[in-house]
Amino acid sequence: MSRADTVEQAAAEWLGRREEAAWSATDEAAFGAWMEASLAHKAAYWRLEHGWRMADRIGALGPVEPVAAPPASRRPARIALAALAASLLVALVGSALWLMRPQTVPIARFHTPVGGHQLVALADGSRIELNTATEVRSAVGAARREVWLDRGEAYFEVALRRGEAFIVHAGSRTITALGTKFSVRCDGDTVSVSVLEGSVRIEDALRGGAAASATATKGDRVIIRGVSTLVAAQSVERVEDALAWRDGMLAFDQTPLSEAAAEFNRYNHRRLVIDDPAVASIRIGGAFQASNVDAFARLLKDAYGLRMTVRQDEIVISS
Repeated sequence: MSRADTVEQAAAEWLGRREEAAWSATDEAAFGAWMEASLAHKAAYWRLEHGWRMADRIGALGPVEPVAAPPASRRPARIALAALAASLLVALVGSALWLMRPQTVPIARFHTPVGGHQLVALADGSRIELNTATEVRSAVGAARREVWLDRGEAYFEVALRRGEAFIVHAGSRTITALGTKFSVRCDGDTVSVSVLEGSVRIEDALRGGAAASATATKGDRVIIRGVSTLVAAQSVERVEDALAWRDGMLAFDQTPLSEAAAEFNRYNHRRLVIDDPAVASIRIGGAFQASNVDAFARLLKDAYGLRMTVRQDEIVISS
């Protein structure tokens, strides 16, 4: 059973239990805790509850009057009435399930090449900004707001819809937000999330449970690798530096040259290659145009006296 199916089943159980006469204040507290544990819980419960309300309206159209029968045939009449009631119940459940069916929203696909940049406006008023070499799928409409970041990096400005979450799937993680601004990056088995405004909830879609979730707020950066999740509280300014690519720039602050070179290689076909560990450990700072790797190499030569060997698709940096 998938995690989504497990959530739907739990929601159905809560819905049924709340109708029982034995429902207590302790039960209500447990139900409230379950609802607050995840926006997915709220969405599943509200969806089921709405479906059953609609089913009740169908039932409220009026009872079915049984046909009068002679006393001798009272038992067969009861059997027929029971069968009729069962049929009506099946019809009501079928109507509720039809009303609760997932809303079909066309899947839209967007991608950028190496060095590319694209701004996408979604149907709900949200926006996605795609960074270099990025692939995104979206299903956003009147009753669904889901995005899949298949690779690369994207910045999200989420339009606020009361009680309606905006969900981003990245690797094995699910990032849930309401109205907020944040970025998500997929780099191999590493997923990173930077929150510029508001808050997001990050959950492990494979493991589930409170132990596999984390909440990040304004200024936080989350690094996820495998089953490990690190939430690093940072300043908004540092998050903005991480989003400098939105202006075509890369910002570094005492960053090892090896990491800076790897960042430049995301945006350019001509790659920086560093074979010397001493050169790789040099720390640099400043803001640089992401697409101008040649200018960056010249700055390194002028500032540190490093040698640049230019090949067809590489610039080899050495001491």
